Amino acid sequence: MKPTVFVSQPIPEPGLEILREVAEVKVFPRTDRNMTEEEWIVAASRSDYLFVMGGNIITGNVIKANPKLKGIAMVHRRLPQNPAIDMDTARALGVPILFQAPWEGIYDHIADATADLTIAMLLGLAYRMVDADRYTRSGRSLQEHTMALMGPGVVGKTVGLFGLGIVAKKMVPRLRPFKVDMLYTKRTRLKPEEEREMGLAWVADKDELLRRSDFFCLEVDYNPNNHKIIGEREFALMKPTAYFLNTARGRLVDEPALVRALQNRTIAGAGLDVFWHEPPGSPEMAPSPELFTMENVIVAPHNGGATWLARGEIAKGTALQIVALIQGERPQGLVLD
Repeated sequence: MKPTVFVSQPIPEPGLEILREVAEVKVFPRTDRNMTEEEWIVAASRSDYLFVMGGNIITGNVIKANPKLKGIAMVHRRLPQNPAIDMDTARALGVPILFQAPWEGIYDHIADATADLTIAMLLGLAYRMVDADRYTRSGRSLQEHTMALMGPGVVGKTVGLFGLGIVAKKMVPRLRPFKVDMLYTKRTRLKPEEEREMGLAWVADKDELLRRSDFFCLEVDYNPNNHKIIGEREFALMKPTAYFLNTARGRLVDEPALVRALQNRTIAGAGLDVFWHEPPGSPEMAPSPELFTMENVIVAPHNGGATWLARGEIAKGTALQIVALIQGERPQGLVLD
């Protein structure tokens, strides 16, 4: 009899095909929300393995629901601390935990998609694409030369990259054809020949980058040292005509300060793929509701890796981890056994 694998939401078919070769597969059908703890408890009690997509929380109660649970696979890379799963309970009950491995090749696809999304948001703000869509759908008069939808454009503007990790580096060649000036700052400056080759100019610190950027792109990793690295002081340094983009992590930013900066027109607008609370577990744990009512903000639901290629590869990678465990092998991503 085949084991049962429960998948927390619809995933690309290649991942499901891999699982169906060795298991009975059941999929939670909703794409508009994550599963509740109660739903997870029911699913765990009826399954041998859990395939957990990002944003879902696996509590101790979920793990305890099935004494015979054989494994939990997370789509994430392994982190020193992962709040999405109660590792202590899993360890105490001897439930194997699997993370995505190897991660580098998969993350390269995610970084491509995130770089593209960041630039799409930048262009959307510069050319007021969301405004234009709303304007046109509302049935307003279509005037070829209307002044109602003027935007700053990008030619000759300055894009500031705060951080130069894999996503930011992928953005550089994508931005170059738009004839923008590109500034960056990071802990360790590139060699002069690298800067020339990439078309980048160095600035010594974050404050200068904030002052000079027309589009400020937050591209650093989150860690305790970067907690709320952008706040009221930083927004005050930006031009009132400048836009703030964050496709990195929500807790890099003091979100109430961002809301005030947008409301007060301290800055011109923002493009946000990440928020302080992810996922929102209750009304008091939701992103700032004001962000969803502002016409100078483009928002996305942490959708940076949402391409068929990126999501397909991560689904296949996680499925292969489960298959290896089912077949009695030691998966590369196994962290608890």
